[in-house]
Amino acid sequence: MKRWKNPLLLLLGIGVSNLGAWVYLISLNLVVLDMTGSPLAVSILYILIPVATICTNFWSGSFIDRLNKRNLMISLDLMRAIFIFSLPYMDSLILIYVFVFIINIASSIFEPTSMVYMTKLIPKANRQRFNALRNFINSSGFILGPSIAGFLFILGSPYLAIQLNALALCISALIILLLPNLELSRQTVMSEKVNIKLIRNDWKQILSFSKSNLHITLVYILFNGMTVFMTALDSLEAAFATEVLSLSESAYGFLVSIAGIGIIAGSLINALFVKNLKLNILIGVGAIFTPVGYLIFAFSHDFMFASIGFFTLTFALSFANTGFLTLSK
Repeated sequence: MKRWKNPLLLLLGIGVSNLGAWVYLISLNLVVLDMTGSPLAVSILYILIPVATICTNFWSGSFIDRLNKRNLMISLDLMRAIFIFSLPYMDSLILIYVFVFIINIASSIFEPTSMVYMTKLIPKANRQRFNALRNFINSSGFILGPSIAGFLFILGSPYLAIQLNALALCISALIILLLPNLELSRQTVMSEKVNIKLIRNDWKQILSFSKSNLHITLVYILFNGMTVFMTALDSLEAAFATEVLSLSESAYGFLVSIAGIGIIAGSLINALFVKNLKLNILIGVGAIFTPVGYLIFAFSHDFMFASIGFFTLTFALSFANTGFLTLSK
């Protein structure tokens, strides 16, 4: 159990941050909707997430490689906490968008930084189980987050929920502070100056690695392609469930909860039977049965078949995600 002390601390930090993120997202949606009365204004919040990722990913890796990963994660958590805590005091929609964009940039940098740190912290033999537990925690946040947000709305307001997420990020930073520093203690600043030339050289190394490891590159491209298509389908799920299947909003909410249960069930099975599940089986079976779940949902004519489809696709997706995360590390 002692060898799992640090991984469990890391999972706790990720869990607190993830739970807070769901509360923050739901609360901010309501704040913007209340300010403007426009669904378009709310949709811009979602558009800012991929825009921040696109603006960040091509250069952030060069910085991450040359900074202390633990210290960077702590700094990003605290920075997000400050910006999120400031949101309720703003009455300008443009300023809210600017702050949300900066928060999303910090989140886009935090994700790969945490993956690099996890790879160094978790021994290779334990990574598959760790990734399964991570999927379990993320999916628990998916279910518990909206419930906690609703409870906070009863106690106070969306503004209170947003500020409590800032507190959650501070707690996450404190938990990460308890984790070991896996790099040289003197590496608190950039190990070398990052410029356009250095970023270009890093990209050359990435292309060289891709050419010499075509199998891994192909799996990476195909899996991310599947993720893109799934994201596109996500935007149609609510409309299909309410307009085609004529489900009420509460029934659709229950359907989403069933999807969360599918992820939790799959993640627990991954964690319990990690020694019997190989990566190629996880990715292959997950990639096959995820679209099967979508097909069941697409051809369903009532709530029962729709729920079977939702459970199947998220259950299978948890296997694919665990396999891909372990492979990428």
